[in-house]
Amino acid sequence: MVTTLLDARHARHIAEQVPDPELPMLTLADLGVLRGVDLTDDGTVVATLTPTYSGCPAMAEMRADVAARLRDAGYAHVEIRTALDPPWSSDWITQEGRRKLADHGIAPPGAAPRHGTAPVPLVLSPTRHTVPCPRCGSADTEETSRFAATSCKALWRCRACREPFEYVKEI
Repeated sequence: MVTTLLDARHARHIAEQVPDPELPMLTLADLGVLRGVDLTDDGTVVATLTPTYSGCPAMAEMRADVAARLRDAGYAHVEIRTALDPPWSSDWITQEGRRKLADHGIAPPGAAPRHGTAPVPLVLSPTRHTVPCPRCGSADTEETSRFAATSCKALWRCRACREPFEYVKEI
């Protein structure tokens, strides 16, 4: 039993180190998409991932990277599962992950909106919120595009330092 527990911890440690393919300064653990790593009775490592968005194109790469890292670490039997419930939330990004984003000039998300169990409200007018500049800290920023290189980010610009930056959206 002790060996199995140690193997499960080691397998989790390996999976936690896998970088996100779209935000390589973050690990999958930093991003909060690595939901679990377990070892079955037959020695299969089962890693569970949750996509940040439905249809996230990076999921195939994440799955392949986790499986490859675990196999390279000596685990012959690896299974990667996808968990959709509960859905991923930007609140799952760790404090370390938020720090890494900011250190790389990407504004981390604020708190995700809370909707309870009721349907998500339909908002037809633009919502206004402030995204501090990750470079100079100014709140005098503006959104230039709702979508950036990936669907989970938007493009913003700081009016104070004039630098553009990406922003990870809250969901």
